[in-house]
Amino acid sequence: MDRRKAMKVAAGAIAAGGAGFFTLTTAFKPKKQPLVEPSKLEYTPPESKWEYIQLDPEVSAQVAYDKYSEGSCMYATVSSIISQLAEKIGEPFTSFPVHLFKYGHGGVGGYGSICGTLNGAAALIGLLITDKNVQNKMITDLFQWYEKASLPVFSPQKPVFEFSPPTSTSNSVLCHASNTNWCKASGFKVNSNERKERCRRLTGDVAQKVTTALNDIFTQTYVANVHANEDVNSCLACHGGEGKVKNTSVKMSCEPCHTESVAHKAFADIHYKFMKE
Repeated sequence: MDRRKAMKVAAGAIAAGGAGFFTLTTAFKPKKQPLVEPSKLEYTPPESKWEYIQLDPEVSAQVAYDKYSEGSCMYATVSSIISQLAEKIGEPFTSFPVHLFKYGHGGVGGYGSICGTLNGAAALIGLLITDKNVQNKMITDLFQWYEKASLPVFSPQKPVFEFSPPTSTSNSVLCHASNTNWCKASGFKVNSNERKERCRRLTGDVAQKVTTALNDIFTQTYVANVHANEDVNSCLACHGGEGKVKNTSVKMSCEPCHTESVAHKAFADIHYKFMKE
């Protein structure tokens, strides 16, 4: 059956009623890749001068919040852990140039791309974990958690600004999308003190999360793949390397930026069925 004939079949199904159309599109749906189930992630750290010792996640959150004013989100996230390791271990953490992470504010120099808290947390994982495969899984878990968690929830001991930010779901790892979605949900402007307090507390949340992840991986209790995104898996069935379209490689949420048109929802599966590889 060629594509033209397939479209005629689809049109006939529509004419026959919604039930027929639903049956047709369901039959033509591409096969999704199975979701990876949660499982224990093993890591044997090699001998390294970049030693890690257990830290209190709540302390990391408070330190990140307090250091936010020194260099914003990415700097505060990294500094929250490095400063504690410098105090407990000494070198090489004592002379670690944490100032370099000030570039990550506002989605990298104010550019609005990846959230600085995530950029900083990924840098910490990259510094302390040498196995690239383990790095990738930990970063994926952290980013997928950030996309779907309702944040911020951290409450500082002494707030810089007396305000309890409402929570929101970012549905994105991008700074501008995270801020915009929070502003829409809260009604506050992006340049307001309320939004700044939101980001301070969000920095505490991420610092707490990455500290917990590092504690778990170094005590052999880390469980990976607990925040798998089924929507991404659905998109990749067609657009990923195993599909026919093969035009994207991604783990981040697709739908916040790529909304489906009516035509895509109605005919994509039928069209895909008769595409050539």
